Amino acid sequence: MDLAAGIRYAITDRHGGVSPAPYDRNLGGATADDYQNVLRNRELTASQFGVAPDRVVWMRQVHSATVQRVTAPWGTDAPGLDGVWTTEQGLALASLGADCAAVLLADPVARVIGAAHSGRAGTLDGVAPNLVAAMAEAGADPSRMVALIGPAACGHCYEVPAAMREEAAAALPEVWSTTRQGTPALDLPAGITAQLARAGVAEIRRDPRCTIEDADLFSHRREQATGRFAAYIWLT
Repeated sequence: MDLAAGIRYAITDRHGGVSPAPYDRNLGGATADDYQNVLRNRELTASQFGVAPDRVVWMRQVHSATVQRVTAPWGTDAPGLDGVWTTEQGLALASLGADCAAVLLADPVARVIGAAHSGRAGTLDGVAPNLVAAMAEAGADPSRMVALIGPAACGHCYEVPAAMREEAAAALPEVWSTTRQGTPALDLPAGITAQLARAGVAEIRRDPRCTIEDADLFSHRREQATGRFAAYIWLT
């Protein structure tokens, strides 16, 4: 699908891969799935999207706020970080998740794109606004940017201890939430939306699917042993 003119994105689900259950179309290497299956799933998925399999940037996600420019995939020697951006046409950026949110960003005029993995720690530390700032230094304008927040655990399902909610909301008030059962929770997509708005991003979209509720998506909280889906973005 088009995120903006000349910019494509895609979000996978768990179906159509070569891995045995419960991994299915698992795209994440940090699981108990056979890594050869992961590589085959990545190859099949890229080909389905019309992206060269050897032109996909996979991050070694570490729940940080670190972002970096990329001009080519790292291969097996990826640094630990949680945000990447590029101006390279045909280079796809991928963010893995199974409850954490992917954040895709694009300035279609400057032709700068970015992808972030925003879990609880990365969200509170500001990985999404860090990515906006890094892209702005390369000539992107937040007022022209389009953002998409991918599927994630929703604020009605992401239950946490009360002390954790207090600490998180002290840093980012918009994450404060309550489950349908009335217990403490965090709403990471709401927090990310607020961060992007404060960073000046003009258009913020959200995939409304909750990973915990939607059985077509992987959820670590729901399943523990599970795969990872991915959000991709690339310049055409």
